[in-house]
Amino acid sequence: WLCDYAPALKEKEAPRFIPIPELAALLGGSVRVIPVQVPFDCTDGFNEAFYGRPEALLDARVRASQSCWLRIGPEAEAEAVARLKTDLESGTWDAQYGTLRTQAFYDSSWRIVVAEL
Repeated sequence: WLCDYAPALKEKEAPRFIPIPELAALLGGSVRVIPVQVPFDCTDGFNEAFYGRPEALLDARVRASQSCWLRIGPEAEAEAVARLKTDLESGTWDAQYGTLRTQAFYDSSWRIVVAEL
């Protein structure tokens, strides 16, 4: 959902990561990919930790602890935050993504890649 508000996040972050099939080929051997389930009450400050608590991202201190916001620049950040704030206040966010508030875990974009040679 966050990329709907700040598409520049995905644009800036995606090139930093090697696609898993390429990484698996580089590692060789038997490779297992394990999805990381983020708990609702995750206390880590990465952006997906707030999947069901989007209000946290309105706090500049929370965003300042996430390097991805620095990569998109202050103008894109301000625009994303303004849109998120408007949608939270109007109920639009909850209408579209409100089920995230009731999920105990979120299948994040994070993966653990284990190679056994």
